[in-house]
Amino acid sequence: MTARAVVDAARRAGLRIVTAESCTGGLIAGALTEIPGSSDVVDCGFITYSNGAKQTLLGVKSTTLARFGAVSEEVAREMAVGARARVEAELSISVTGIAGPGGSEHKPEGRVCFGLSGPHGCLTQTVDFGALGRSNVRAAAVDHALQMLLSAAKTLDPRE
Repeated sequence: MTARAVVDAARRAGLRIVTAESCTGGLIAGALTEIPGSSDVVDCGFITYSNGAKQTLLGVKSTTLARFGAVSEEVAREMAVGARARVEAELSISVTGIAGPGGSEHKPEGRVCFGLSGPHGCLTQTVDFGALGRSNVRAAAVDHALQMLLSAAKTLDPRE
């Protein structure tokens, strides 16, 4: 339901969307493109699971990765900004996290960082979903990302 709401809201606002995904592995783009007519709003999706892919495809700086680690708001910001810079889209959403199993004391399983880049800048968030299991963390991350996109699309709709 949320993916349909995102597609509908982005269509009404005349927005294009790009995704930059790590731990979700394309599930956000998959949820959006499951909706008939989503080609009106979905430009493309980057799956950048490795640090090298984040650097090569999205322009994430090696210094950012070294200083903060791949699971950080700083990397999520560079992913979102980099994705938007590479295509003609008004909104980008990025996600990087630890779906599990595993994690560490400082970066526990279930921690996911999000970046949302749009015409007014980039918002980042970190959500600790907890050790729900890999599939559940990924599903929760997709839902959260879709909610962020929906909120942004509504905010950017001049008729709202």
